Amino acid sequence: MDDLIFLVENMSDEFDVIVVGAGPAGYVAAIRAAQNGLKTLCLDNWTNYDGGTALGGTCLNAGCIPSKALLESSELYHRAREEFAVHGISTGEVAIDVAAMQKRKAGIVSQLTGGIAALFKANKVTAMQGTGCFLGGGKVEFTSHDGDKKTLSARHVVLATGSRPVELSAVPFDGETIVDSWGALEFDSVPPRLGVIGGGVIGLELGSVWSRLGSEVTVLEAMDDFLFMADRQVAKDAQRQFKRQGLDIRLGAMVKSANKGKKGVELTYEDKKGSQTVTVDKVVVAVGRHPYTDGLLGEGAGVEMDERGFIKVDDECRTTAPDVWAVGDVVRGPMLAHKGSEEGVMVADLIAGEVSEVNYDVIPSVIYTAPEIAWVGKTEEQATEAGVPYKVGTFSFAANGRAKGMEQAVGMVKMIVSAADDEILGVHIIGPMAGELIGEMVVAMEFSASAEDIQRIIHAHPTLSEAIHEAALAADGRAIHAINK
Repeated sequence: MDDLIFLVENMSDEFDVIVVGAGPAGYVAAIRAAQNGLKTLCLDNWTNYDGGTALGGTCLNAGCIPSKALLESSELYHRAREEFAVHGISTGEVAIDVAAMQKRKAGIVSQLTGGIAALFKANKVTAMQGTGCFLGGGKVEFTSHDGDKKTLSARHVVLATGSRPVELSAVPFDGETIVDSWGALEFDSVPPRLGVIGGGVIGLELGSVWSRLGSEVTVLEAMDDFLFMADRQVAKDAQRQFKRQGLDIRLGAMVKSANKGKKGVELTYEDKKGSQTVTVDKVVVAVGRHPYTDGLLGEGAGVEMDERGFIKVDDECRTTAPDVWAVGDVVRGPMLAHKGSEEGVMVADLIAGEVSEVNYDVIPSVIYTAPEIAWVGKTEEQATEAGVPYKVGTFSFAANGRAKGMEQAVGMVKMIVSAADDEILGVHIIGPMAGELIGEMVVAMEFSASAEDIQRIIHAHPTLSEAIHEAALAADGRAIHAINK
């Protein structure tokens, strides 16, 4: 982090903007503020396992980026073992080198976090490693990792301290056998038996990584509904696909205790059948995240929080204190890096006197399993609850030529369309490259596109995106490559 040390030499104590936190919400806010001609400081207290510091927060260091690196490695291993022969490719015995996978992952993380430091330098953002505490009245107390304190001031303060994993009192972390999502990304060998508490996005992604590499994975989900936040039809399809892959997903399983012994960790849980147990070698707790606000606010800060610990903000991310803003995981809304980044851009532009907003109705969500799951807008259940007359179009990747050529012809595209004016209300995809495909529909919905608009757009052949085209046609019973119902 020598570049950051260089940047703070001879630094004054007054700024236009101080951003507390350098995750996807904070570092983006800092860069945009500097681009807008504002003198900007970004404070961040991230510390890695080795004691080193880095920008990028959880996403780059212990979440989005490292998990996707391991997902890609594990998927390639799985395909080499299970699929290559179908393509006529002989590889012989395929071996795992977990250390090499982890080294590759660490290299990617290092490149990207170092890239943020370079972007800060290029945009003249000052960065300091340590903790920021907003005292009120534009004052921020900075405490370095060495314990040195300094009071800084700014016309505007942006709070972007992110979130941290929820720890269960019945299953406390020990950093070795029972770990959080970060710990699950650092395993140096494949656990023979892995228990994952929580069947949401993080739990499924981490479970998929180690399952593909040979671990016997049991997922304990307290909810009775699998992927409750997703469209029910898509969730059921996903559950079926994961079961075929070997994931043992147990719903309605409320974990009560974890007892470590010579044979492993015995997890006791309750479901509809009563008390149950399962013994595993490692446990990953992935039951959600809390906003991280420890030490963030002084007594006179004037920043209010809600009953769940989130900082209260309006639609433009203004807090209850004048000229203090909050963005990302520390405020309401989905805990998604791209949501936080766009809030950071919006706030930096508003501070500079520009017009800006975030359209919270078209924020995409993606689960990077295989098949991938992605969605934007309303589910069919939400449309029903809202009393909105709608029509549905679906198309299976089993009838998509590109998907077949990729040996990934599973899943579907589902489109929810207003019956009154044909506007697209929501799109849900389970299948190959769903996270990339959903981008087309985010753009379409941002411009209030209709199903007919998608029907009339020419999609290249053969591509996966043709499934979106066909789903739009199916909404009106006019699909070409499927039997209309």
